[in-house]
Amino acid sequence: MTAELMTKFQNYQQDVIEDIHLCFQKMNCQPILFIGSGLSRRYINAPNWEMLLKDLGKKCPFTNKPFAFYKQKFVDLIDIGTEFSKQYATWAWDDQANFPPELFEDGITEDMYFKYSAAKVFEEITPENLDNVPPEYASELKSLQAIRPHAIITTNYDGLLEIIFPEYTPIIGERVLYSEATSIGEIFKIHGSYTDFKSIVINRDDYNIFQKKKKYLSAKLLTCFAEHPLLFVGYAANDSNIKAILSDIDELLCPNKNDVVSNLYFLEWNKDSESYNSFPREKLIQLDDDRDIRVKYIIADSFEWVFNAFCVNEALERVHPKLLRALLARTYQLIRSDIPKNKVEVDYHSLAAALEERDSSKIFGVTSVVNPESFNINFPYTLTDVGKQLGFNGWHGANKLIEEVKSATGKDIKASDNNYHVKVYSSKNGSLGKYSQELILLLRKVLKKEPYELNL
Repeated sequence: MTAELMTKFQNYQQDVIEDIHLCFQKMNCQPILFIGSGLSRRYINAPNWEMLLKDLGKKCPFTNKPFAFYKQKFVDLIDIGTEFSKQYATWAWDDQANFPPELFEDGITEDMYFKYSAAKVFEEITPENLDNVPPEYASELKSLQAIRPHAIITTNYDGLLEIIFPEYTPIIGERVLYSEATSIGEIFKIHGSYTDFKSIVINRDDYNIFQKKKKYLSAKLLTCFAEHPLLFVGYAANDSNIKAILSDIDELLCPNKNDVVSNLYFLEWNKDSESYNSFPREKLIQLDDDRDIRVKYIIADSFEWVFNAFCVNEALERVHPKLLRALLARTYQLIRSDIPKNKVEVDYHSLAAALEERDSSKIFGVTSVVNPESFNINFPYTLTDVGKQLGFNGWHGANKLIEEVKSATGKDIKASDNNYHVKVYSSKNGSLGKYSQELILLLRKVLKKEPYELNL
């Protein structure tokens, strides 16, 4: 490569990196990754959909024609999968030794033999760990892991992502629809997984069912799409899965038809990318019904520098995603002037202990009443805790000081949510007041008869 071409590529890299960083500065949260079969093909030589069908077609004696025959007869690969499902059922009943006995019990549909065989392919190619991935991708994989995404959405059947992100929990098939929309640290396997072969979407009936439920999935993820940086990798721009995902959300992401979606990046592998004279910055993806969507487009031979650009948020660097999921189930945002009537269990002791030495401000938390932009655990103390911090044996001394403030200022700290106090409801304890470090500092001044300023 000439020095001039190298400079052009370096300038292109810098422009892309700066644009990604600007997106992160605006959104200030972890990205969501959309992972297609190209990534698994890159790292573990997994087949794409057509390659899988070719491989499975060779294994069944009833699908022994050249694959070109089936492509000619069936325009869509999903219909080839439907045909193979039927032929695999014939083979299974003709020679039951090739399949487990439970597949011949009542209630088993004819497509299960083909799905079982597809699952076996991915079971065999999914490595036990990343040591089996070609060494030339080692640093690239480390950069991918370092992104620590909010969530991952994939149409892949294999288990590579669970190995790359071992702290993340896979949510498979229809279970995606019932998961918490605000959760974190999950791998949504929307087309199923080899670990549950019945979940695999591979024939026309599966696809029709998926299409009917896709809008529910899209609606569930709309907020995530709008509020997080999005990176698509491992897909071709004309991939039907891409079109299906984007077709329900394009108006939300881009209300003005000709504008580029500012938080959606489409990364595509190109072995000649570094020798280009000019670089495409946007890509028009054609959707169904003559609609299209314009996205930010990145081409690269090595993905490492792109993954590194998506590592700008360090909030999750030392925090276990499984811990976050557990804590998010016990936390909620206070956005009201009075507590809702619905009861919510909040285990503040576990929360405080888990986060004692961690910066959680960019991850989650209870929204400060006076500063809704920050996310901190601002109210870790019970009134008993406050009393002990002030040197009393229990809550009575602290409560007496609060009454002194009320008498002197006419303001009751415990009557509202403010810098010093919030009220929560627990199904175990009824109404429960929680207090901040600011209250302790205030009451120390009251205790010492020092002048103070009440800032509710």
